[in-house]
Amino acid sequence: MSTQSTTTRSVTINTLTELKLKAEKFACLTAYDYCNAYAISTAGVEVILIGDSLGMVIQGHDSSLPVTVDDVAYHVRCVRRGNQGALLMADLPFMSFYSEMKTLENAAVLMREGAQMVKLEGGAWLAESTRLLTERGIPVCAHMGLTPQSVNHLGGYRVQGRDPAKAQLMIDEALILQDAGASVLLLECVPVDLGRTITEKLEIPVIGIGAGPHTDGQIMVLHDMLGLYPGKAAKFVRNFLSGNRDGVQGAFRDYVGAVKSGTFPAPEHCYT
Repeated sequence: MSTQSTTTRSVTINTLTELKLKAEKFACLTAYDYCNAYAISTAGVEVILIGDSLGMVIQGHDSSLPVTVDDVAYHVRCVRRGNQGALLMADLPFMSFYSEMKTLENAAVLMREGAQMVKLEGGAWLAESTRLLTERGIPVCAHMGLTPQSVNHLGGYRVQGRDPAKAQLMIDEALILQDAGASVLLLECVPVDLGRTITEKLEIPVIGIGAGPHTDGQIMVLHDMLGLYPGKAAKFVRNFLSGNRDGVQGAFRDYVGAVKSGTFPAPEHCYT
């Protein structure tokens, strides 16, 4: 590997908070293996998510529901070995945080393998688990909006928060989770105005995926931004590999540059 690193120091939660205060965007991507973790982190990505999206893009399932804690732990180990300074965040998969005790136990497994933060999908009902994790030194990213683990309850992969009452509820619950100790919020598939409102109201960094250009950071699934996942791409996806003369590494650099310059996501990637 001959890539030139643009990461000059290890990224921490404080790094993301400082970037928010300075109104500087940061870039996030999923990764599941050593080589991509190395390439992504040396391209300047600040946060790598070892996501339960591996159930679809790695294992070939039609959702993330079959993924286990052991699955995520294995990929955390792989990514940790290749990472060159990015903050490592790992998903707690479906039904791995159904009780406070199981949440603590499973989060501890992922942290021991190299994760530096865990991500949980849900709303205000996660407040006590978030508080417990934070008190025990485990940083939390709360995931709101479209939560893929709840796809059956939501009736499919649909934009969330278009109804004013539901939008206000999402704002209120985001504030509750911040007060409970969440260090970061990930907001998925919500209208642009809601993404901007939540980002402005929260003191913690907000990462968006299909949440408009006003969030503090952006995240994409690795296979989506390289155009590798079969089927029709979601509205918020942009293929950074297509037409890129520098190949995969060039795609990673272009993604980082587009996020930081604010050119991605563009209006065609957003929901109104």
